[in-house]
Amino acid sequence: MKNNQNSLAIFESFKIRRHYDEKKEMWYFSVVDIIAALIGQPNFLMARKYWNKLAERLKNEESEVVTNCHRLKMLAQDGKMRETDVANVETILRLIQSVPSKKAEPIKLWLAKVGYERMQEMADPEKALNRSRNYWQKMGRSEKWIQQRMMGQETRNKLTDYWSNNEVKKGEEFAILTNIIHEEWSDLSVKDHKKLKNLKTQNLRDHMSEEELLFTALAELSTRRIAETDETKGLEENKIPAKKGGKIAKDARKALENKTGKSVVTGANFLTKNKSGKLLE
Repeated sequence: MKNNQNSLAIFESFKIRRHYDEKKEMWYFSVVDIIAALIGQPNFLMARKYWNKLAERLKNEESEVVTNCHRLKMLAQDGKMRETDVANVETILRLIQSVPSKKAEPIKLWLAKVGYERMQEMADPEKALNRSRNYWQKMGRSEKWIQQRMMGQETRNKLTDYWSNNEVKKGEEFAILTNIIHEEWSDLSVKDHKKLKNLKTQNLRDHMSEEELLFTALAELSTRRIAETDETKGLEENKIPAKKGGKIAKDARKALENKTGKSVVTGANFLTKNKSGKLLE
């Protein structure tokens, strides 16, 4: 499972790590964090031991609950990204039934509220846009950068809508085409561009310069226009406009770099450091 968007949610005094998979439009929660809240155990190691024993019992009972859990990297107590068991809301609700706890019903209501908030944003995209704008403002982004980021996202959405309506599958196929476009215009894969910027789980676009955002948008706009003109369908046919659209932005990038003598693609990011020198968002 790819890590797209990690965050924390609070249930009473317990911090619940969670991840929203935008491709599947689904929340995943740290199982051990849910267990800790259910049994009222603030000690992470004790909560993990409880989960390990419960998982073993469920396996012996041939329950599908453990099978439906996945492994995902999340921020651990030591500040490092470590793999942990996660599960979607449906699986978590089934898991809760296996744990005798007075907190079962409150956590069920809490999970429903979390899902409802995301459903609200899906039904009313303006809520999601406002949430993103507020987040970027808190991170110190300029209004000009925010406008560029939002414009680029709209361009991206129109492209993925075209793909969805023309036999390109969400997930891996979207990622393949996105990487073709990105590598064509920037001469770097998405993975290498993130590495250049010293990013791990962070969203690459949230750490692009205004120029990088502009050329990404140009590449994706060009790709969509070419695809619409050629009426391409499926992954293989859409690889062609992806390369052509990326090249249009690449030619524009090189022209600008020749005039300014400066590289558009940069390792600069918006990461900050805490007192110990550790990089933070």
